Amino acid sequence: MASKNKLKILNDPIYGFITIPSQRIFNIIEHPYFQRLRRISQMGLSYLVYPGAHHTRFQHAIGCVHLMQKAVRVLRFKGVEISTDEEEALQIAILLHDIGHGPFSHAMEHSIVEGVDHESISLLFMKELNAVFNQSLTLAIQIFTGEYPRRFMHQLITSQLDMDRLDYLKRDSFYTGTTEGNINSDRLIIMLNVVNNELVIEEKAIYSVEKFLVARRLMYWQVYLHKTSMVAEQLLIRVLKRAKELIASGTNLNASKALSYFLYNKVTEESFDTRTLSVFSCLDDYDIVLAMKEWANHDDYVLSNLCKMVINRDLLKVKIKKKKPAKAKIEKHIEQLKQKHGLSDKEASYFVFTGEIANLAYTREKNNINILHKNGKINDVIKVSDQLNLKALSKTVTKYYICYPKSKH
Repeated sequence: MASKNKLKILNDPIYGFITIPSQRIFNIIEHPYFQRLRRISQMGLSYLVYPGAHHTRFQHAIGCVHLMQKAVRVLRFKGVEISTDEEEALQIAILLHDIGHGPFSHAMEHSIVEGVDHESISLLFMKELNAVFNQSLTLAIQIFTGEYPRRFMHQLITSQLDMDRLDYLKRDSFYTGTTEGNINSDRLIIMLNVVNNELVIEEKAIYSVEKFLVARRLMYWQVYLHKTSMVAEQLLIRVLKRAKELIASGTNLNASKALSYFLYNKVTEESFDTRTLSVFSCLDDYDIVLAMKEWANHDDYVLSNLCKMVINRDLLKVKIKKKKPAKAKIEKHIEQLKQKHGLSDKEASYFVFTGEIANLAYTREKNNINILHKNGKINDVIKVSDQLNLKALSKTVTKYYICYPKSKH
């Protein structure tokens, strides 16, 4: 039998040609668990604001592997010993770091499975794949969880300057067309080094680090926390909440097998077993969109209108303020809605609600970005930087929002 011709090179719009580094990594990419990421959007419902933002978790994961290859090459060149096994484990760990994301990524993180974050599900997927690939992912799992003694390897996967952030800022910036996030990832990677088992950045790259932190802040306020995509995601969360509520009261709702499993069964961290993982691996953006198209014609006023709002991009009005909205204002909007459509307080609360959004561009408490001086001294980037606004970036900024129907609803 002729051997299957294996594709080893992918063409990426950000980096050009990306080489798949090994047969094992190629086999992991070919596995259905990983192929599911082609059907999970990277930026949730941001495409309702930025029409180009239709890229997927699959593209992001492949991009991260490419950056990890570069980082390993740079560190080896600077005398950091990284074995072939460690190199492959790093690439596998970054490849699978987001495999646990559910439909629309962060938008539905706690809606489908309550109290279980995507990192925990990623770890479960890794353990399952480890069994499939004859325990060859054990080292990758140790690096991913931080159990491996060489701490800098875990920092390459998850820290305040990791391969994940370097890829998603550049990628999301490209697909949304917001140039503010277009960071110089090459420059940052070339300036990486390791001292006392910790990842550091050489002093020469201080301005690139400053730009990276400022870019991250701008991308959060301008793109990730954009008020329109935020209200769309809130409506999506409420669609699932209402669907579960109706099912609990005895209503039958049509949905795919995978989605029905999570709607009809209460799944928690304790009950998330191998069977649940198998069902979760069949769940993607299309299940949710299909369900919303179906439910848009449902007799329940709340469910059908929530679905129509998301499907037709006819969203709620949203106002962002520096102070919490007054209680009287919320009650006024609820009262108007109740009178207009004969809804109960509970039903009206699906369309009138408040919340808060917060952004912290840099945390000084853990996983600091450390700058290596020529004399061997190491300092936190905030201490070294002469840019005053970097200190401001290490403070949490919180804003408050109120959502309510537009006058035509």
